[in-house]
Amino acid sequence: MSRVTHDLVYDGATVDQVVAMLMTPAFREAVCDAQTHMLGREVTIDGNRVTVDQRQDADNIPSFAKKFVGAELRIVQAEEWTTPTHGDIHVTIPGKPGDIRGTADVRQDGDRVVETVVLDVEVKIPLVGGKIAGLIGDKLKRTLEVEERTGRTWLAERR
Repeated sequence: MSRVTHDLVYDGATVDQVVAMLMTPAFREAVCDAQTHMLGREVTIDGNRVTVDQRQDADNIPSFAKKFVGAELRIVQAEEWTTPTHGDIHVTIPGKPGDIRGTADVRQDGDRVVETVVLDVEVKIPLVGGKIAGLIGDKLKRTLEVEERTGRTWLAERR
């Protein structure tokens, strides 16, 4: 198992602004579009549920993991926001043996907002599962960094 913890920091923002951003399909689409290797994406927001279904090119995946993934990687991220500032996250890679679960918590910290995301990655493949979980954890961290950069731009353009 691999654990990813990342703080997304939005200076000069309020919790209401960040929560509104997270619940906007156009923002979620912009995050997908800012990532490399993106082949397609579909974002659905229904009440307090967010689903991001994306397809990525698997060219950048190491060869030992590619035989488990294939040429294209589909990732489905489902979030259920049980309060305006707390979401439960479940990420699946359909048809692949693994599980990613965690939380997102948004809080005001002085004149900035911090969104803390914690994800546990488990891949159930003998011998290489831990190594693949580490690769997925690294990919998730890079994705969160892209989301943070996109969010900062998004918020700055709407002030």
